[in-house]
Amino acid sequence: MNEILITGARVIDLRFPTSRDHIGSDAVNKDPDYSAAYCILETNSALEGHGLTFTLGRGTDLVVQALEYLTRYVVNRPLAELTSDLRAFGRQLTDDTQFRWLGPEKGVIHLATGALINAVWDLYAKAESKPLWQLLADMEPEQLLTAVDFRYIDDALSPQEALDILKRANNTGKPARLAKLQQSGYPAYTTSVGWFGYSEEKIRRLCKEALAEGWTHFKLKVGGDQEEDLRRGRIVREEIGWSNKLMVDANQKWGVEEAIRRTRHLAPIDPWWMEEPTSPDDILGHARIRREAAPTRIATGEHVQNRIIFKQLLQAQAIDVLQLDSCRVAGVNENLAILLLAAKFNIPVCPHAGGVGLCEYVQHLSAFDFLSVSASLEDRVIEFVDHLHEHFLDPVVIRNGHYQLPTAPGYSIQIKPESLTRFAYPNGEAWTEPWNESQGESRSNA
Repeated sequence: MNEILITGARVIDLRFPTSRDHIGSDAVNKDPDYSAAYCILETNSALEGHGLTFTLGRGTDLVVQALEYLTRYVVNRPLAELTSDLRAFGRQLTDDTQFRWLGPEKGVIHLATGALINAVWDLYAKAESKPLWQLLADMEPEQLLTAVDFRYIDDALSPQEALDILKRANNTGKPARLAKLQQSGYPAYTTSVGWFGYSEEKIRRLCKEALAEGWTHFKLKVGGDQEEDLRRGRIVREEIGWSNKLMVDANQKWGVEEAIRRTRHLAPIDPWWMEEPTSPDDILGHARIRREAAPTRIATGEHVQNRIIFKQLLQAQAIDVLQLDSCRVAGVNENLAILLLAAKFNIPVCPHAGGVGLCEYVQHLSAFDFLSVSASLEDRVIEFVDHLHEHFLDPVVIRNGHYQLPTAPGYSIQIKPESLTRFAYPNGEAWTEPWNESQGESRSNA
C-alpha cells in the first residue's frame, strides 16, 4: 500500500435531542442532549479516520473549536509518522506551549485531544485491516508501551512494571481467553432500565424486558429524595430478584458526608457498587466514603480527567471499581496507561459507556484488557445503554447480556453520513424540523 497521508480534517458539532424524552437523565444531568465533537481525518487513500468526544449539548461548540485547532498537528503528515511514536504525537497535542495553559491535560482541551487521538487510532487500525482490540492485542509489549506517557505516573507504575504486566498476560493463556471472547463475548450491564426521569411503570416494564433478554446486571440512577431513591431501588429489586446485581449511580450529587449517609441508607437493596458519590476530583473524599460506607463498593471514573488523578485514587485506596472513559482522557494512549495502573493495583476496570459511541469504543478497550493486561473477567462488566446505535456503521452487538467481539477494521466509531447531516447542530434537520417524539426513542427506551 502506498504511504497514507492525512490530507485534511473535518470537525462536526453533532447533537441528538435526547432531552426531549428524558433519555440519559440523572440527578445532576436532567436535560442532556447526547452530543459529540466529531472528527474525520481525510487521506490520499480510500480510508478515513473517525473519532469523537462525547458531550451533553451546550458547550460542544467549544470542544469543536479546540478540536479544529488541534487538527493542525495531523494534516499533511503521513500516518506512519504518527504511529511510529504515538507517545510523542500525544505530547505534541498536550504540550502545545500556549494552548496547554487552558488545561493542562484536563477539560475541554483534553476532550478534544481524546477525539483526535482516537481518530488516528481508528485510521491506524483500518490501515492494518484489524479491529482496534486486535491491533492492540497483536502488538508486542515493547511496541505497546511506546504509546504510553509515563510522565507523572512513574512513581506508581514504572515502565518495567508495565512491561512485566504485559509480558505476563501475553505468556499465560491468551489464546484461550480469545476463544472465550469469541464464543461468549464480554459481560455487560444495562443502565437503560433506571434513568432518573422514568416512571415506576416504565422501570418495571424495562426490567422485565431486560431479564427476558438475558441481563443479570442492572444500574439505577439515584440522588433525589432519600426515601424515593430507596423506593425505586426496591422496585428494581422486586423485578430482578436478589441473585442479580444492582448498582446505583449518584452522578456526583453529594458532598462527602451526605454520600456516606445516603450510601448506607441504600444498604437494604444491596448495591453492588455506588458510583460517583461525590466530586470526581475529591480523592480523599472518595477514600473516606469507601472506608465509612463499606461494604458497598465505590466506583468512579467517567469524569476523572487524566491518568494522574486515577493514579492518586488508586494510591489512596479510594475506589473499588475503576470506570475509565474512552474519550474523557486523551484517547487510546492514555487509556493504555490507566489499564496498566489498574492492573498494577489489582482494581477491576468497568468502563463508562452509553452516550454517543461510548459503547462502540469501550468494547475494544475491555477486550484488549482481558487479552493483554488484566487477563481477568472477575467483577468486570461494561456499561450498555440501548440508544443511538442505529447511527453507526458498525454498531455494538449484544447477546445474552454480553458484548460480542467487533470484527470490522477500525474503532467502530464511524457514524453514517446521513446521521452526520441530519443531526449536525444547529442546521441539521433534527434541529430545524418540528420534533416527533418517536425520533428519539429506541425499543427499550420507548
